[in-house]
Amino acid sequence: MLRACLYLLFFVPWTLFCTFVATLSTFPDPGGRIFHLIALIWSRICLLTAGVRLKVEGAELVPTDRPCIFMGNHQSYFDIPVMIQASPASFNWLAKEELFRIPVFGHSMRAAGYVPINRGNGRDSIRSLKRASELVRNGKSVAIFPEGTIGNGGLLPFKRGGFVLASLARVPIIPFSISGTAKISTPKERLYLRPGLVTVKFGQPIEIDKNGEIHPTLLTEQVRAAIARGLEQ
Repeated sequence: MLRACLYLLFFVPWTLFCTFVATLSTFPDPGGRIFHLIALIWSRICLLTAGVRLKVEGAELVPTDRPCIFMGNHQSYFDIPVMIQASPASFNWLAKEELFRIPVFGHSMRAAGYVPINRGNGRDSIRSLKRASELVRNGKSVAIFPEGTIGNGGLLPFKRGGFVLASLARVPIIPFSISGTAKISTPKERLYLRPGLVTVKFGQPIEIDKNGEIHPTLLTEQVRAAIARGLEQ
């Protein structure tokens, strides 16, 4: 508990500082390159101070010359800094709209090109997914947790938003599997922090036929199976 409290005393001002600097960076650099660099520094320091060691497998499978959609499991709040560090390609997050209402933090995310998803309103959700598909077609990779929330150990049912996005953008899906962050900290144990090893495994790209018909159910099963394989290995 003491370790977690000390970490929070560092994490909160560090995150606020990085958010402020990142927000300022979007004025001279609307493309988000400086923002991504700051995110790399933020996530690196967060993991180091928490005692998280990172092991990455399959990074060579991630395309760096074309956009893609990252999809993976969600175990802990630490998944976000872990994924930022693990990926050899920069990306924007798709996140629930509520996060964009947080003062300063929300503006920073929006300014960097992150895309809010309104899961409670069908029309707004489709509009946000169309905006995300335009972002992807223009060369920006995006990442999404298809479970929609932090899981309880196993994989939760997948939300359909990411797969609607895939059908609109027609770019490869890169499955990723994160193991170990649930042992570091979980939402139910916010006052406990356990240093340890986290492994991120990237799977083979799942190519989307640019002209053929997409079967969302089959695509969902394919992605889910790929993420599950990474967790079992």
